[in-house]
Amino acid sequence: MGHTGMNLPLDPLTALSPLDGRYADKTAALRPYCSEFGLIRYRVIVELRWLAFLAREGVMAELPPLTEEQNALLQRLEEGFDTAHARRVKELESVTNHDVKAVEYLIKEQLAGTSLASAAEFVHFACTSEDINNLAHALMLKEARDRVLLPAVDKLLDRLLDMAEALAEVPMLSRTHGQPATPTTLGKEVANFAHRLLQQRQTLADLPLPGKINGAVGNFNAHVAAVPEADWPRLAQRFVSGLGLSHQPFSTQIEPHDGMAGYFHALVRGNTVLLDACRDFWGYISLGYFRQKTKAGEVGSSTMPHKVNPIDFENAEGNLGVANALLCHLAEKLPVSRFQRDLSDSTTLRNLGSALGYTLLALQSALRGLGKLEADPARMAEDLEANLEVLAEAIQTVMRRHGLPEPYEQLKALTRGKRIDRPGLTAFVASLELPAEAKTRLLSLEPATYTGLAARLTREWIAEEREKRLHKC
Repeated sequence: MGHTGMNLPLDPLTALSPLDGRYADKTAALRPYCSEFGLIRYRVIVELRWLAFLAREGVMAELPPLTEEQNALLQRLEEGFDTAHARRVKELESVTNHDVKAVEYLIKEQLAGTSLASAAEFVHFACTSEDINNLAHALMLKEARDRVLLPAVDKLLDRLLDMAEALAEVPMLSRTHGQPATPTTLGKEVANFAHRLLQQRQTLADLPLPGKINGAVGNFNAHVAAVPEADWPRLAQRFVSGLGLSHQPFSTQIEPHDGMAGYFHALVRGNTVLLDACRDFWGYISLGYFRQKTKAGEVGSSTMPHKVNPIDFENAEGNLGVANALLCHLAEKLPVSRFQRDLSDSTTLRNLGSALGYTLLALQSALRGLGKLEADPARMAEDLEANLEVLAEAIQTVMRRHGLPEPYEQLKALTRGKRIDRPGLTAFVASLELPAEAKTRLLSLEPATYTGLAARLTREWIAEEREKRLHKC
């Protein structure tokens, strides 16, 4: 009420985004890559390496190959870039009103008075701002993926694999359409999510990130005007590949962002798998199949002292929703640009850190939630024993094999919408004209043992996956 117009200083309590407020400590790992500092730093890296590349390739006599001392100087400028340098860029931007030009001016300031002072005008040579920006954003996404997101996914996968292995033979009642269904094992259900998440992890890890450096409209116009004898397409390919990126040979002023869209969609698919997992784990907690470990001092409800809420899975679910909303918008918007360039992508790209930040939060929350779980085999056994009718599938299938009439219809009449007890099921099986061996097998069948190959499938896949990881190491 009385705070209207107050100019509050920025700190975690006044931050507009929870990524920099409530969750600042949890998203700190992304700051070196996805913050404005990170973007400016990547721009500086691209500019310095372009200068060094032009000199090394002998593109023009006016920029001779650099000496060992000069190359070391550029290396020091790159490695020594810090927040003070980023602030200086912002000061320069306040005058130029152009963020990339401010980076160029910073580098020229740093080269002044050095042995590279005469090379200052070759900084940003023949480049449009988007030559620098697209490469900076690609490096940002690449390093954030490789250094932060994939390690977070791998921690989650390790936990899921351990759980799947430990619970591979613990029988559990399935639910299809929310109704009792053919039994499985708890480990197999965990393995389902691990397998899906691993597939999406590999897709994300293997995605190339494209980059271009071909001038104002993608035709090397200024390059050819200044140095017509150079093979600019080949040089561009070599430079971009040297940054660890995939060369984009055709573009307008901007790299078309199709590679980015693939990256964001891969994250969306992985996040959707995790969302599915979080909802199922939440449900298994609700059913009592998992108990949650308690922590001294924690409160589950402000009024109900008994409660231990599955808040980590709920937090993950909420953050996954925000992340995917941002990622989908980025994937849909960024590849669309009017004619050779409009500015709508520039402000949109400022939100890369937010999209990745909410994804990282969700991964951390899900991992924390998994770490609190303890399976309750006794509770699962209760549900299995209370639903003998799930054996109807096995009985009618054996009847089919041995040619008995209308097996499905007979079991439907016996079990559909009904609870059946052990004597009733035994009497039905005993009345069937089946070979003795088949009848004995059916009479000994229990819901807890009617799990098919669930345990074997789980153990074999986990062993195979661990072997792959061993060879990679």
